[in-house]
Amino acid sequence: MRVLVPLADGFEDIEAVAVIDILRRAGIEVDTVGIIGSMITSSNGIRVMADKKIDEIDITKYNGIILPGGSKGTMNLSKSSKVSEFLKYMNKRGNLIAAICAAPSILAKNGLLDDKKATIHPGLESGIPYPRAERVVVDYNVITSQAPGTSMEFALAIVKYFLGDDTAERLRESLLIQLP
Repeated sequence: MRVLVPLADGFEDIEAVAVIDILRRAGIEVDTVGIIGSMITSSNGIRVMADKKIDEIDITKYNGIILPGGSKGTMNLSKSSKVSEFLKYMNKRGNLIAAICAAPSILAKNGLLDDKKATIHPGLESGIPYPRAERVVVDYNVITSQAPGTSMEFALAIVKYFLGDDTAERLRESLLIQLP
């Protein structure tokens, strides 16, 4: 399994790094991808070096795409025609599309939530059709989550999607993640 995590300036630190860490621990290959360049600055001023630039990506090599949130990061991701193209490609093939915090609004903007249940950061529910109050919502190939505090649950839902319940549970136990 191999997934793509696009990063734009203003991304929410925890939503990106915690998810990337947990997926890599599970053995899922994760490529971080800079939207504008290789050096990306998070919402809290942490600078990270992306694995690749978006123009270097062959989307056919991936099994999913995961969008971290953050209000500025979401705004910057939503401006990328490549991100929209990648999302639509993944959806057409029934591959994983995941988004957290404000980023589910990008899925809605691209018509990918028209027939899906989803969640989004509390207060932004008008940005998606059929919003749910749950911390993490899985609807076929779409996984959405609410905020930095739900990042580990979100990551475990992605692990479960790719590798099953047993792997997700073993990882949850080894990391001492307490689910609500």
